[in-house]
Amino acid sequence: MTESVERAGVPEEVRERFVTLSRELSEVMVMFHGQVAERAGLSATDSKCLDLAVRADRPLTAGQIADLSGLSTGAVTGVIDRLERAGYVRRVRDPDDRRKVLVEVTRSNLSRFGDVFEGLSAALGEVLADYTPAELAVIERYISETIEITRTETARLSR
Repeated sequence: MTESVERAGVPEEVRERFVTLSRELSEVMVMFHGQVAERAGLSATDSKCLDLAVRADRPLTAGQIADLSGLSTGAVTGVIDRLERAGYVRRVRDPDDRRKVLVEVTRSNLSRFGDVFEGLSAALGEVLADYTPAELAVIERYISETIEITRTETARLSR
């Protein structure tokens, strides 16, 4: 057992089980989102960068998309070019700082994704219905902390 696992009181086999489950979840999500991207005529990377822009509460700069995605700014420029050509985004000047360019989602073209998430959303709803509010809180905390850890590790790897 590693020292940090022993200190945390988590047996090695439990940690390994969660690592394996996390990897499997990642694999099926990558495959699912690959199919979503293909349906919309995008690469998986372009689709996920578009998703970051869609979920943002405001238009993002290329640098912000790079930070959120872990991609280099050069790679993000290519992503934005492709998304713009496909009609999913457009570049606009920042009204507060005309030197900055923002990436604004062209929402009318998002209909190309259709109802691809409806089945997954409905099935997740059925799964979640089997848990108590306290269990859901623990699951939510675990997923949120895992997302943060993974973002940190992604940033570390990209340096």
